[in-house]
Amino acid sequence: MRREARDSLQIQEQRRKVFPRAVLVGLLAGLLAVAFRWALDGGERLRTHLILWAQRYPTWGWLLPIAVGAVGAGIAVRLVSQVAPETAGSGIPHLKAVLYRLRSMRWQRIVPVKFLAGMLAIGGGLTLGREGPTVQMGGAVGAAVAELLKISPRERQTLIAAGAGAGLAAAFNAPLTGLAFVLEEVQRDFTPLVFSASFLAAVTADIVTRSLTDQLPIFHATNYPVPPLMTLPAFLVLSGLTGLLGVAFNRGLLGTMEGFARLGSWLSRGGDWSSRLGGAAVGAVVGLIGWFVPQALGGGHTLVDAVLAGQMTLALVPLWFLLRFGLTMVSYGCGAPGGIFAPLLVLGALIGLGVGEITDLIVPDAVNHPEAFAVVGMAAYFAAIVRAPLTGIVLIMEMTNSYEQILPLLVACFSAYAVADALGDRPIYEALLERDVCCEGAAPVLQGTLVLELTVQAYARFDGKRVRELGLPPGCILTTLRHGIRESVPTADTRLEAGDRVTAVIAPEAAVAALLLRQGCEVSHMAGQAPEEVHLTREDPGRSQPG
Repeated sequence: MRREARDSLQIQEQRRKVFPRAVLVGLLAGLLAVAFRWALDGGERLRTHLILWAQRYPTWGWLLPIAVGAVGAGIAVRLVSQVAPETAGSGIPHLKAVLYRLRSMRWQRIVPVKFLAGMLAIGGGLTLGREGPTVQMGGAVGAAVAELLKISPRERQTLIAAGAGAGLAAAFNAPLTGLAFVLEEVQRDFTPLVFSASFLAAVTADIVTRSLTDQLPIFHATNYPVPPLMTLPAFLVLSGLTGLLGVAFNRGLLGTMEGFARLGSWLSRGGDWSSRLGGAAVGAVVGLIGWFVPQALGGGHTLVDAVLAGQMTLALVPLWFLLRFGLTMVSYGCGAPGGIFAPLLVLGALIGLGVGEITDLIVPDAVNHPEAFAVVGMAAYFAAIVRAPLTGIVLIMEMTNSYEQILPLLVACFSAYAVADALGDRPIYEALLERDVCCEGAAPVLQGTLVLELTVQAYARFDGKRVRELGLPPGCILTTLRHGIRESVPTADTRLEAGDRVTAVIAPEAAVAALLLRQGCEVSHMAGQAPEEVHLTREDPGRSQPG
């Protein structure tokens, strides 16, 4: 009992220290998110005005959007590759690696590079979203506050996670989504401290964002009536389709990134050709398409609003889907800074609208509002790609302010999740993290001894195995094993069970053990590879310095 009382006092003391800092992180992350949104909105307005002005001179005006796209994307990709390679793409895989203690958070570089390069790339027309960059910059804000206040490493990780949630909350005006995303995808830690800090930071960031912008949902959806139960089979069809196309999205994105990497290596023979020309080439192509279809560029919020307002015909749905799908692949694959949140929501809305329109043709009396299928399609496609169904459901309800579709949302999201999982596809952020950590030959590098705490999840690889069977390298020692209030020191013959809280001490030379423990204790994380099969080498000096 004395130990429990002491632990309770320690937790209360941690909360008193962390909570005000979490509010500070939320405040700063919210201000940064608003500034980034304003910058991108200004860039989009400027791009649109330039295209409209150039269309007055059809003989040579088409060169202007090409030049804008090429210069913006080219400079953005070059800036990322030369100054902060970890800012490429959405930045969420890097953030997960930081929280897993596999990478360092160089916030002094990440914030300015992500902001400026993201403004150039997305403002120039690349089909990427602002949400991923805002999440990474929010995590960087958490690291900055932790460093400036000189707090402990454990509290630092908590503030980084809270900053990530605050960033997403500010990007979408959705505080519960920010909290759910931290717990379900980024941190995967349901401790009271992480929960409370993330919640406070997300709410604070949302208040800041609403105070400086507006209090309207990101997407404007009509309050569609509750669909009749007889339409549930149609929503099941929608979930199956989003599951299949979600797998296509994930594999297409990874394949495109691999294609750009191979092309750059082949052209430059080991140089940085892709960073010099790849981004500019993609920007030029995107700019040319923007000359003919300006609505195809950028994050796609206007396009989603048109879908939800019923302003798109069924015949245009596949054309828009293929165009946006292809643009998203090349925009992300070239290494430009930008997220996939908004692009995948656009694609999900198009899938949902298509299914809704077809269902309305087959059973006209059952579907009065095909646009309601678009709302469900966004959440289902998110669940199929990211494999975070709870976050997808909360996100769509908060963004559209529509709660009448809760039953179809539940059915479609978890069914789409099941379809994608049954096909053996990895969640996109896990696959991107594995590509960064494993496939590129980069090993985790620790700056000192690491103390890592993990919970063994049910059906994880380590569930039911003895310590001697885990395959951990020398320099990694399991020091404590907790199950409820029971605490023990594990031996080689100790068998791990679901719910066990494992504390490990990892020496710098055994840094790979941090990755192996994550793989073994968590379900489906980097699921296609057994811990014993991971082969990592030391960090290339030309890459970012992980920690």
